[in-house]
Amino acid sequence: MELLIKNSRIIDSSQDFVGDVYINNGKIEELGINISKNCKVINGEGLVLLPSFMDLHSHFREPGLTNKEDILSGCLAAVKGGYTGVNLMANTKPVCSSTKIVEYVLEKSKNIGLVDIIQTVSITRDMNGIEIDHLDEINNSVRFISDDGKGVLKSKVMLDAMIKAKEKGITVISHAEDEEITPFSTRLSENVITSRDICLAKFTGCHLHMAHVSTKEAMKEIIEAKKMGYNVTCEVTPHHLALTGEMQYRVNPPLRNIEDIRFLIDAIKNNYVDAIATDHAPHTTEDKINGAPGISGIETSFQVCYTKLVREGHITINKLSELMSRNPARLMGYNKGEIKIGYDGDVVLVDLNYKERIVAERFVSKGKNTPFEGMEFYGGIMKTIKGGRIVYSREDLK
Repeated sequence: MELLIKNSRIIDSSQDFVGDVYINNGKIEELGINISKNCKVINGEGLVLLPSFMDLHSHFREPGLTNKEDILSGCLAAVKGGYTGVNLMANTKPVCSSTKIVEYVLEKSKNIGLVDIIQTVSITRDMNGIEIDHLDEINNSVRFISDDGKGVLKSKVMLDAMIKAKEKGITVISHAEDEEITPFSTRLSENVITSRDICLAKFTGCHLHMAHVSTKEAMKEIIEAKKMGYNVTCEVTPHHLALTGEMQYRVNPPLRNIEDIRFLIDAIKNNYVDAIATDHAPHTTEDKINGAPGISGIETSFQVCYTKLVREGHITINKLSELMSRNPARLMGYNKGEIKIGYDGDVVLVDLNYKERIVAERFVSKGKNTPFEGMEFYGGIMKTIKGGRIVYSREDLK
């Protein structure tokens, strides 16, 4: 399959120029000016060509919770948001604690063919907080383990899991929450587990990735660990960068205050944040009314981050590409995230001047839950391209 994209402004983490990109057999084969090929051509004049986005943290709810989302609807939402690589969490029903479920998810996503999927396995069996013997059975297709949705309460259990993760060369993703402390202080709950898990990672030498960091104190712990050279990475979410707790919208961890947002943005500017992840967590309307925490965010992530971080002058669009494409692709083990010869031809055409009002009913995700309803953001996704194949086009929605 061949595709030539001409006359677009080509941006990734390290470059910014106007030119052409030729994709052949799924890979970027040529970059330059005035490239001519006898193949399908897209005129990208007036648009920006970015590497497609990679999501380290998402919930597609399958198996078992397909009234909220399924792999197909999740993939359709992902490509509409400019994503072609997604790491799925394990809190499905049943919980993903076996290679059988991993294989089911990977096979189904492969047949759909829209998004490359990684399936995370739970740290504890069925997320029961105690047993980890299932980790002995997982194979090389597993790159991450996490009980995301709840924290691992027992320190010895997390220690043993990290030892196994180190042996297998896989990453532990920590949902930093002590559920015994949460009723008293969600902030303290996050901070305590962040500190504990960093200490355990220092001791074991495993790769620890801190999910959805939301407090300045937790970020300070991560920064100190990075300064000491420990193998700790972290992500922040668009909603924790753009919204304060005054919104009264339930997510886990909760929306924080303006001082936390400012500290997280400073950490981004000082290169301490590795990635922006969506924590896409779709729910039915009924479940959301009944208090289920989560945001359906994979369709709005780029627009929110571009508007909040780039248009407000905090970072360059190159830096945003690093956070949403290059870095997460590296952490996920993908040959994506940059527009360079030899990389996968996964790119996205965006109109940076396109302003859009968020209307949840227009989401292709089954989850229509968003705190951004009615707000306006810049940066419309015009086309998403995976391996040289157009998998989403805004024109098709008209």
